[in-house]
Amino acid sequence: MADNLTPAFDARSTTRVGFLLLDHFTMIALASSIEPLRMANQLSAEELYSWSLISENGQSVTASDGLSLTPDMSIEGSAEFDLIIVAGGVDITRTFTAKQVSWLTKQSRKGVQLGGICTGAYVLAYAGLLNGYQCSVHWECLTALQEAFPKVNCNNKLFSIDKNRLTSSGGSAPMDMFLNMMTRQHGPKLSNAISDMFICDRIRSESDQQRMPMRQFNSAGVCTPKLVDVIELMENNLEEPIELDELASFVDVSRRQIERMFHRHLDCSPSRFYLRLRLERARKLLKQSNMSIVEISMACGFISTPHFSRCYRKHIGVSPRDERKIAWKGEVPELLNESKDDAIMYIAHAQDALSQSYTEPSYGSVAV
Repeated sequence: MADNLTPAFDARSTTRVGFLLLDHFTMIALASSIEPLRMANQLSAEELYSWSLISENGQSVTASDGLSLTPDMSIEGSAEFDLIIVAGGVDITRTFTAKQVSWLTKQSRKGVQLGGICTGAYVLAYAGLLNGYQCSVHWECLTALQEAFPKVNCNNKLFSIDKNRLTSSGGSAPMDMFLNMMTRQHGPKLSNAISDMFICDRIRSESDQQRMPMRQFNSAGVCTPKLVDVIELMENNLEEPIELDELASFVDVSRRQIERMFHRHLDCSPSRFYLRLRLERARKLLKQSNMSIVEISMACGFISTPHFSRCYRKHIGVSPRDERKIAWKGEVPELLNESKDDAIMYIAHAQDALSQSYTEPSYGSVAV
């Protein structure tokens, strides 16, 4: 890896990591970040890393699963850090504040390395702190980030380490990002030992993609390389859809072969699948961006806004206008038994977490 892609940490001293917790952050992404740091210290018998939890005002922050964490400090009373990670999660476009953005900008000016996990990169992009950088973010937030911040070099990788920026998608991917960072700082022996302790079969690299095409649609778990190629072409050409004959030409198969593949593996026609991709993109933009409905219809390849609205209502079951109205209503359910004095508290009502997740494009996307 080129030196200019390596974070400038001093391997001889303790690397101080701060985690800025946003409302509804995902606990799995936070744990996947902190646990490698803890294990690095345990295995080395040295304090290679220290970590602190930060919130805007020093008050507890509720995760997407209802767990509430009390941070170590507020942003105003924060210590000095080598690396600050923004821990994002559900409803990212509405869970950060101008004060947090200002603080991150000040940290950047001080030379602090910055990063984001799950959807945290969205906040850094909003602050202009990812312009020109490679950026990884949870795939559910990727479309909104690409449209809102064209100066950011978004990708579909598990994580990206680009000079003094570290960004990761969600789930367990932050662990891979931190293990790769540790390899650069302390060598592969330590990172491999940490991976073994956490029963990981391998440490994934920056070249690993976070999501294969058609995974969310292929319930049978079966696909062919040609089918994947066609779907990748569709996914990369949503604004200006490609005709089926042209798709067939690109992948060197006949139109009829493509139709058979789609019916066999996905139980639908190519045109219907293509429409589904475009509508899913539209749904993400309606819920996660400030783009107008006219702009969204154009960005998703519809010939007119009325045509887009008809298709959306027919296949999604609600009009684009109503979809946005519901997603942006801003009503947050009151959490029961909330106590700011408890360091860790579980909200026993899963309904609260379910209500919070309505704004996510994947809400209700899997029939059970």
